[in-house]
Amino acid sequence: MKIKKIVDSFNYAIEGILYAVRTQRNMRIHMCAALVVLTACFFYNLSKIEILIIAITITMVMVTEMINTAIECTIDATTNYYHPLARIAKNASAGAVLITAINATVVGYFIFFDKISRMSLILIKRVKSSNPYMIFIILVIVCIITVVVKAYFGEGTPLRGGMPSGHSTIAFAIATTIALVTEDPLTIVLSYLLAMIVAQSRVNSKTHSVLEVFLGGVLGIFLTILLFRIFG
Repeated sequence: MKIKKIVDSFNYAIEGILYAVRTQRNMRIHMCAALVVLTACFFYNLSKIEILIIAITITMVMVTEMINTAIECTIDATTNYYHPLARIAKNASAGAVLITAINATVVGYFIFFDKISRMSLILIKRVKSSNPYMIFIILVIVCIITVVVKAYFGEGTPLRGGMPSGHSTIAFAIATTIALVTEDPLTIVLSYLLAMIVAQSRVNSKTHSVLEVFLGGVLGIFLTILLFRIFG
């Protein structure tokens, strides 16, 4: 009986995690960001301390988001009318998530900045010395991979809807290409700003969810950098 109770407790905990992932948009975004960061750990020579700090930081964000979800569900279950204290409780729990997310960004900056900077300089030199036609071919490859991924998920059409957002993928792929080719900070900022506007337009038109747009942007940046490293 004791073993069964232990197993049941694990099952309940897993159900809680799955509920948070299924119902909370921010939890899904945190999960995707965590996957990106953990994947990046394979490409850089991180020390045990750095990996431990990253693991603790990711755990803090996830746990805080789940506590926030629990507080919101508890308030909604016990309060069926507006109460200022309920509003304060929800805002405070959401603020706790924001603090841990900002902390995670700062941790990522200090751990990855120097490593990314060194690799970026090497990559930028390779891109600038590559054939201009190669840039066009890489962008075509990104488009093809995007269509294949959308077909795999079987949602929407190649040009509208579905996972991930094709417009976001291509927009961020182009912005990343511009960032690798030019040294002008203003041009780089404007390129990513335009990519963000494209992504936001897909959400505003209700063609894509925030998650689909976010993953599309990540896919576009990742594929562009990967292909330039391979073929550049």
